[in-house]
Amino acid sequence: QVQLVESGGGLVQPGGSLRLSCAASGNIFRINDMRWYRRAPGKEREWVATITSGSNTAVADSLKGRFTISRDNAKNTVHLQMNSLKPEDTAVYYCYADLQTELRRSLYWGQGTQVTVSS
Repeated sequence: QVQLVESGGGLVQPGGSLRLSCAASGNIFRINDMRWYRRAPGKEREWVATITSGSNTAVADSLKGRFTISRDNAKNTVHLQMNSLKPEDTAVYYCYADLQTELRRSLYWGQGTQVTVSS
């Protein structure tokens, strides 16, 4: 059974930084795209960033220059480095993976990690 487990969320002051991690575990044959999404209070889920199996990256235009996505293929882990955080970055951040097990290709979501930016 595949699991995605996020970590690294918490409370940070405006202007601060956080690094989120998401580790995939289970009977994984191959991980394709990995992504981060977020959902702020009262808003719809928003795409944040994507990294392909070849480490090509894309970040939402509104977050470019502050957020960086990376991955460690050996550890089946994706990271989201968030700098210069603003109160509007407050949200639950979710990890997503398009991966292949021995049986099938499926999409998986983590349980989410809360990020709160407040003084």
